[in-house]
Amino acid sequence: MINEQTLYDRAGGMPFFEALVARFYAGVADDPVLRPIYPEADLAPAQRRLTLFLAQYWGGPRTYDAERGHPRLRMRHFPFAIDAVARDRWLLHMRAAIAELAPPVDVADALERYIAAAADAMRNRD
Repeated sequence: MINEQTLYDRAGGMPFFEALVARFYAGVADDPVLRPIYPEADLAPAQRRLTLFLAQYWGGPRTYDAERGHPRLRMRHFPFAIDAVARDRWLLHMRAAIAELAPPVDVADALERYIAAAADAMRNRD
């Protein structure tokens, strides 16, 4: 049996996902469209949740499930007005984070495909 490396491993494990999400939230913190969507004054809890979710999704520790249960992303995001503008701003910051970290091409491509689909799936307003 061949032991294939997960994207989590190829990206660099938890340090990569921590840096990716930290860079993403640095952009969100100053974004006039996105920042009002986050109800918490401190973005650290949201940052931790996204880090754990992405790490788990890509083959890392299952801490997100252990702490929060099934992701149910659409349900968890429904209370927040996410329109095309918010989706595009989210993608802008996530793409900037990926570019800044410059992971291997296969990792960057997989992340890009995922974030594009996920961002569009979270859109819940016109």
